Amino acid sequence: MALETSLEKPAPVRAIANALAGWIDRLGAVWVEGQVTQISRRPGLATVFMTLRDSVADISVPVTCSRVLFDGLPTPVTEGASVVIHARPSYYANRGSLSLNAREIRMVGLGELLARLERRRQLLAAEGLFAQERKRRLPAVPRRIGLVTAPHSAAEHDVLEHATRRWPAVAFTPAYAAMQGQRSAEEVIEAVRRLDADPEVDVIVIARGGGSVEDLLPFSDEGLIRVVAAARTPVVSAIGHEPDSPLLDLVADVRASTPTDAAKLVVPDMAQERVMVERARDALRRAVRHRLDREQAQLDALRARPALAHPGSMIDARLDEVADWRSRIRRQLEWQLDRAADDLDHRRARVRALSPLATLRRGYAVVQDAEGHVVSSVADIAPDAPLSVRVADGRIHVTATTTEEIHD
Repeated sequence: MALETSLEKPAPVRAIANALAGWIDRLGAVWVEGQVTQISRRPGLATVFMTLRDSVADISVPVTCSRVLFDGLPTPVTEGASVVIHARPSYYANRGSLSLNAREIRMVGLGELLARLERRRQLLAAEGLFAQERKRRLPAVPRRIGLVTAPHSAAEHDVLEHATRRWPAVAFTPAYAAMQGQRSAEEVIEAVRRLDADPEVDVIVIARGGGSVEDLLPFSDEGLIRVVAAARTPVVSAIGHEPDSPLLDLVADVRASTPTDAAKLVVPDMAQERVMVERARDALRRAVRHRLDREQAQLDALRARPALAHPGSMIDARLDEVADWRSRIRRQLEWQLDRAADDLDHRRARVRALSPLATLRRGYAVVQDAEGHVVSSVADIAPDAPLSVRVADGRIHVTATTTEEIHD
């Protein structure tokens, strides 16, 4: 029943709020289709909050569900997923807000597809196929590029044109494959394996233009992901445009936003490299010139030193020093010789003073008998005995005729 109100008898806010709650409650449980645009899981709460948006009109409504229901879904709900919710509308009078209390959630259409891809991404990530440490560096200047793409496609044209424009010497080995459809994943896998087995191929580029999620499904194929992860040759993923994100982008060593960007990432720009070479050459030339100037300055400083500028000055100084030492040694030697000569004279004089010859020179003589015995007493001489008298300069042979004893 409608409320009866008037200017004189207005209804209070609580009455209006309660009436709205009653009317909405009579709506009962309903099935609602929409797109999940926001998911909030607050720590410590048993309720998950979401926002469900209409796929056509700019209208959205809050949705709540239990954490047990949300976590128990066979396919995880992600933002952007299309779902059908069985919910009961609730009007909270205190806040004046409307929300849907979900009792059942089902994935539909593209939402189910995105959910499967998300589940596959989580499983492959858990295996470590997307780990950053598995990524390989691209060669600085590849000699040959393996290109996996559709024949005569815009992606092939973009990669070839921009790569050869940047580095004319680069060569390509194309491996054509269907880039969409049921056989796409199988053909791309075969092309990658064939290029990976070619020893002349330095890098592999998988290129395709943009498309819908369904068109890009082959590049999220689990078999392709594992083949790329096991490849020995670095792989560049150039699938779609910037917003597109197939699983191939995660497992590839390098992700390019577009095929044109792939060409820029794989080969360097020859003009830029030439400029960098010229700059490096100039820098090296300046460094060498600076080093030569510094070494020349050091050499000039060394040459300016007196020892090198006038080497004879050191020799002259040493010659004077040697001459001085020679003079000092000569004087010292002469002094020592003079002292030795004086000492020798003194010793000679002493020896002469003590020598028997010196005594003989003073007029003394030594008398010896025939047997050479010194005669010290007349009693030792027999008459007519032959004697020998030793004087300073010789001997005198005499015969004793008489002897006379002298007393003091």
